[in-house]
Amino acid sequence: MWHQDEIHLTERPRGFHLITQELVGALPWLAECEMGILHLQLLHTSASLTLNENSDPDVRHDMDAFMRRLVPEGLDYFRHTLEGPDDMPAHVMASLLGTQLTLAVRDSRLVLGAWQGIWFGEHREQGGPRRVMATLTGKADP
Repeated sequence: MWHQDEIHLTERPRGFHLITQELVGALPWLAECEMGILHLQLLHTSASLTLNENSDPDVRHDMDAFMRRLVPEGLDYFRHTLEGPDDMPAHVMASLLGTQLTLAVRDSRLVLGAWQGIWFGEHREQGGPRRVMATLTGKADP
């Protein structure tokens, strides 16, 4: 079986957001998959996808604080500044964290650890709506 869909995420403020349930809810054909692979590709260059803590929201806060300190705005050696002071740092963060995830599927569910969830990282102050391409390949339920 193969399925592919574009998922539209609502606009979110800068920071990290747990989106596991939103993505699963947008993939009704996941219920048909006995075993497979789900590939998620964020179609943007200034945001990210990553797998991390799904329980304590302080982890998302702390990750945002760390990333802002790691790649601050206003570095004098950045030449790409036409789209605002947060744009080039956002590109760096997206490259560091990545824009794709590949996840196992078993018994119509994502295979995640007990404390794992899918995070969307918005690295711009005004990132706007975002899109994720989801591609599932696997063995359908009999």
